[in-house]
Amino acid sequence: MTPGIGHNQGPSMERGQTFRAFQWKKAREAAMPKTMPLMVVRMHVRRAHALGLDYPTYASIRKASGRDIMGLLFSSNALRVVKASEPQMPLPRSEAVSAIEGAQKLALVHRPLHAGQVAQANPALDHVGNAPKFTDSWSDMRDHLGRVIADRKLVSDQVLIIGDTALERDWSAAARAAGYLEAARYFGAGA
Repeated sequence: MTPGIGHNQGPSMERGQTFRAFQWKKAREAAMPKTMPLMVVRMHVRRAHALGLDYPTYASIRKASGRDIMGLLFSSNALRVVKASEPQMPLPRSEAVSAIEGAQKLALVHRPLHAGQVAQANPALDHVGNAPKFTDSWSDMRDHLGRVIADRKLVSDQVLIIGDTALERDWSAAARAAGYLEAARYFGAGA
């Protein structure tokens, strides 16, 4: 029976419904294990290491998004590429990006940098594109990031954004990405 006009889809007034919901909740909790098997934890630790992440960070992102991380999207600020005359990443960052396994390594560069120039100087990156403009509206930023992610055959909640500014933090929400990580945390304070 479908609810009629004016029905607000509120809780069932059916007798015993609260008790049945309580029983279902208990049964579901009893069926689900409280802890992950050790083999799964080890697999996740290896995956976190392959992505250049520590396990707690990887586990929290995976738990929040429900998906594995298949792409890392770096800003030019996070990669410390800020001058058009010096489009190459510093060596420690380049080595860290080169060590990433099993995920696409994407970068978005802010003006006055040119994506092609940065891509040519940094072969460790799989794709380099232009970052959304500072003046872009929220919807323009969302569409721009969505195109970059979709063009790489990724789903937005499989991409972790690594940046250095508040604007880049907003990319995570606009793109509905898996999460945001500050560059200092990803690369370490000294890198």
